[in-house]
Amino acid sequence: MPEIIGVKFDFNPKVYYFSPDGKEVSVGDNVVVQTSLGADYGKVVMPLTTVDEGKIVGTLMPVLRVATEEDNERHQKLLEKRKESLPLIAEKIRSSGLEMKFVGAEYTFEGGKLMIYFTAEGRVDFRNLVRELATCFHTRIELKQIGARDECRMMGGIAPCGRPCCCADHMSDYAHVSIKMAKTQNLSLNPGKISGLCGRLMCCLAYENEYYAEAGRQLPKIGSPVTLQDGRTGTATATNPLKMTVRVRIENQEKETVEFIDCAAADLTFKKREPQPEPENKKGNNGGKQNNKKGKKGNKQNGGGQGQRPQKAPEADEQASETDAEAAFEEDSDENA
Repeated sequence: MPEIIGVKFDFNPKVYYFSPDGKEVSVGDNVVVQTSLGADYGKVVMPLTTVDEGKIVGTLMPVLRVATEEDNERHQKLLEKRKESLPLIAEKIRSSGLEMKFVGAEYTFEGGKLMIYFTAEGRVDFRNLVRELATCFHTRIELKQIGARDECRMMGGIAPCGRPCCCADHMSDYAHVSIKMAKTQNLSLNPGKISGLCGRLMCCLAYENEYYAEAGRQLPKIGSPVTLQDGRTGTATATNPLKMTVRVRIENQEKETVEFIDCAAADLTFKKREPQPEPENKKGNNGGKQNNKKGKKGNKQNGGGQGQRPQKAPEADEQASETDAEAAFEEDSDENA
């Protein structure tokens, strides 16, 4: 079975897999690895592991060497050079008058190319801008258009919960999210309450959705009839998925009274909900039509070409159908405005 290690790169929390190629590397080591665009510099975050051949997607690229002092110095110089170039790039984009928003930039490790990332509503003809930037920086320029989620991942920020955005902090891949998850968890469908900094549905909607979906199948629907252990019948008026309790409304026709009782769901008799199959996801989902945060790295996740980094096989199908989610999101937002 092939051996792999996990490597992270600057400004991207995603883990990429490489073959150690017989070299001794440990977690925390800086390494220089081979990619489809040349050598790159990263840090080992996952120890040596063996995996089944079938889980390797694409070509497993090798570790060229453990980073030397010279490699570390070059990396630091490129970071400083990048920092100095950001204000000038922003000024050039502003002066061009193009409808585009500058997000970030980075130099390739070999220093032969400057990657510039931006967002825009549609396609942008930036050929003149590329020439101007190439003249200014005296190097090859590549402008890459990214999406809203990728922008949030690159720039980071504090989410509504008060913690750093998940996509920029620890998530390797975007979560599979849909408006149905907000409904399952009985959350407000107000766009301001379930949207992240990127303006899309928050990734954290997926974290507890499985539990709420399973708990919902073990609880009665609101308004449905239930039977208590003592034989009395009532109507479910509220449920608590965390405590797995149900508030039951019991009417006494003789005494003309109404009583509310909190009961454990396990102590009630009611018609169980039938599990509903998930709709098939369409292509063009959370980043499906968008480039990953790092163009040079994001385009190497899937197999099919030499020099492409393998993606985790179990997570290969976790992209969400964002087109459907957004349509439902807009529809529900209008109804609940």
